[in-house]
Order: sequence, then C-alpha cells, then structure tokens
Amino acid sequence: MLLAIDIGNTHTVIGVYAGDTLRAMWRIATSRHTAADELRITLSNLFALEGLNFDEMRASAVASVVPQLTKAWLKAIKDATGALSLVCCAEAAEGLFEADYPNPHEIGADRIADAVAARARYGAPAVVVDFGTATNIEVIDREGKFRGGIIAPGVQTSANALFTHGAQLPDIPLIAPPAAIGTSTMEAIQSGIMLGEADRVDGLVRRIFDQLGYEAPVIATGGLASVVARHSTTINEVNTELTLEGLRLLAEKAAADRSAAASADASVEVPQ
Repeated sequence: MLLAIDIGNTHTVIGVYAGDTLRAMWRIATSRHTAADELRITLSNLFALEGLNFDEMRASAVASVVPQLTKAWLKAIKDATGALSLVCCAEAAEGLFEADYPNPHEIGADRIADAVAARARYGAPAVVVDFGTATNIEVIDREGKFRGGIIAPGVQTSANALFTHGAQLPDIPLIAPPAAIGTSTMEAIQSGIMLGEADRVDGLVRRIFDQLGYEAPVIATGGLASVVARHSTTINEVNTELTLEGLRLLAEKAAADRSAAASADASVEVPQ
C-alpha cells in the first residue's frame, strides 16, 4: 500500500492507496509546530479508524508547501512505517511533468502533483483549479507542458480577512445563498464570497483560453471545490482526490525506475 500526504497551509490531506484504489482519505488541520511524534500518533489513530496497519505501507509520497513541517512528517512516516518518502518536486516528477517555465524549481509541490494527475487522467490540454488556502489555477497546454498559472487568495482566506477587518460582520457558513441579491447580511456576504469566487474563476479561465487560443477541460479540486463548482460555468468536473492521485503516480514511477535500475545492475556480467 501507498501513503500519500498533501501538506497545505490550512489543511493536510492524507490518503492510503491499495494499487490505484483510494482505500481511505482524511483531511486534518495543519499546525506548523506539530512534532513528528504527534504526527505519528495522529496517523496511528486515523489508521485504527479504518482498520489499517502501518506494516502494510510499502511506500509514501509527500507534497508540502509548509517547509517547517516537511521534516517532521518525513520522520513520522519513517518511524511509523519504515518506508522512505518521495518528496514531490519538479526533479522528482521528471518524466511525468514537463514545464515550459523559466524556473521549474519554484513551482509548488501541490501544483506539480495536480498537473501530473490532470495530464494522466484527462489528457492535454487541461486546466486545474485547486481551492485551498490559495486558489491555484494550473495550465497544461496541448503539448502536455505545464505553462504556468494563477495564484489568488482562497475562499477561506478572503472570508477570514473580511471577518477580521469588519467589526460588525458575522462569521458565516461558506455556502452559496439562494440568489445573488442577498436579503440579509449573511446572504449578502455569502453571495460576495461564494458566487464572487465562482465568477472570478470563470473570468480567469476565459482569459487563459484567450491566451492559449483554445479551450480545455477544467477540473476543480480542493476542500471547497464541490461548493464553488456548481456555480461555475467553466468547471467541467470535480475531483477532490487529484493531488493525492498525482502523488500516487509519482511514487509508482519512482518504484518502477528503481526496479528497472536494479534489473540493469543484475544483468551486468561480472568480469572473470
């Protein structure tokens, strides 16, 4: 089995794969100061809920945008499962990820994993909209190359800023109201945040299509993908497992490369 972990600024998503089947997935809050032992205990509790055992884990893959947590997670995984972890980056994704980008090493690990999974599952071209702490839009062109994208404040980030700076504004559920014109303060805020996010994404996606000169399938992922996507006119599909899927593909390729290298070494004749 494979353990895949996507460490985001607000949430960490953990998945366990048996082959290409996602056996379990959890979304937990990200705490930047959590120690490796605490993370191992968290993993142990989550595994127990699903009847999973650490001994079943043969490999792991990690995407992280929180550098101070990366080492803690890698240690927790090693201590719990004994498995070494593939850390997602442009170099590790070579062969599955090709970028038409000045500095591929600055591309976030989550963006790389999304692009790898989108290309493998939906082909090229494709556009991914990842609704997280930031709303990331990733663009894969007709040649299958990562062309870049857009990074904007996420839904929850925008809402938190509004609630923090508006003394009389209530903290409200992040769901869309029944109509664009709100008939209460809560509905007005929901309209601005949720419908505004859908329209912002649609506008940016149309600008991407204009720049490319052609349209592409648009896939939404992330915690609020389902909520926003139903009010979008450009999003074609929601896949909340996309980032984990990219990590699975990267781990499988790494395992295949190691196997091929081992076979090549074994086939070399030893001089007599």
